[in-house]
Amino acid sequence: MGVREAVVIAMHSMRTARLRTLLTAAGIVLGVAAVIVLIGLGTGMRTGFNAKFGPMSTSITVSKTNQAEPGGNSVKSLTESDIVALTRPGAAPSVVAVTPLRNGAALISYEDRDYRASLAGTTPNYLAVRNRSILAGSMFTDQDNRDRARVVVLGTRVVRYLFDGDVVKALNSNVRVGRLTMRVVGVLAPGGEDLDGVGVVPLNSSRALFAGGTNLNGIGVLATDVNSVPAATAQVNRILDEQHGITEPGQRDYNTTQMVQQLLQVNGFIDLLQRFTLAVAGVALFVGALGLANIMVVTVAERTSEIGIRKAIGARRAAIMKQFLVESMSVSGVGGVGGVLLGIVLVLVGRELMPRVLPGMGAPELSVLGVAIAFAVSLVIGLLAGCYPAYRAARLHPVDALGY
Repeated sequence: MGVREAVVIAMHSMRTARLRTLLTAAGIVLGVAAVIVLIGLGTGMRTGFNAKFGPMSTSITVSKTNQAEPGGNSVKSLTESDIVALTRPGAAPSVVAVTPLRNGAALISYEDRDYRASLAGTTPNYLAVRNRSILAGSMFTDQDNRDRARVVVLGTRVVRYLFDGDVVKALNSNVRVGRLTMRVVGVLAPGGEDLDGVGVVPLNSSRALFAGGTNLNGIGVLATDVNSVPAATAQVNRILDEQHGITEPGQRDYNTTQMVQQLLQVNGFIDLLQRFTLAVAGVALFVGALGLANIMVVTVAERTSEIGIRKAIGARRAAIMKQFLVESMSVSGVGGVGGVLLGIVLVLVGRELMPRVLPGMGAPELSVLGVAIAFAVSLVIGLLAGCYPAYRAARLHPVDALGY
């Protein structure tokens, strides 16, 4: 018996038992579709996360430790003099930008509306180091910082509360920031719910709002590229050690955090989550395989007489095995095609809906390799599920089969 003849017999058998074939293939359809959708979701999440936070892979954050290490010097605050040392020409060749950060909270008021915002006193480099951008207006300038200009850049959440989200109305309006009147010169592009309730003011202007003189809450550093992050970190540590009188790394009164490490950790978590969800989809495929194997056993039992007749007229064991293996793979192949079509439709629908429902999650991406793997697995399932029933059919004795 050739493969073509075996396929014709398999198609005839599937048409004869349409409902049973559809119900059996449904398990394969759902499993294959689940694999395609979950691969698409995982790929989309990773792509969306890297697109949003990837530019921060060159960022280094310097923060003050809570207390000195045993045997070390007393804790010194990060100060503006540290910024001067870090930005000295030639001091840190692997660093392209440094921004100070003086954090606090302040009540921002406009007419009869108030909003308690997180306030950041910094320099224009804040945008590059923090991976932020301007939605409307502009960032304040270095000259504004030198002049202690009373200007502020607001996050979109603040604009929503004070100006009903009207960006045009917000620009050039005077708002009350703490006890100071400041002019709104720009609005930050959305960066996430936790990042949009901020006000950004020039560092020198923030002195009038916060106590602490020249003390800083942190320092942001931007390396030239990802490969330069280790060198930039070493240069920052060397300069700050000199500034703070540190002789041993274990006695440092500050921490340097490389964002690239955090990004790698998050990507690792996404990979782990994707593997777990694929394992769940694999369970669904396994259940479908069991259903297919069960149906093939029933099919062999129902067609015992047919097998006896075929063996009586000279059909060999290999031909009988081929017949039932082809039939099993045909059922799983139909399920695989249906699962591929359903999976593709769900991914395409998800690409349209996800950005609207969960804008920060990233849209699912259709993986051609994922589709090919899912369909190939469905055929393998058909082959494995049909092995025992086909072997059992081939082992039947013609006399016993005819008398069944």
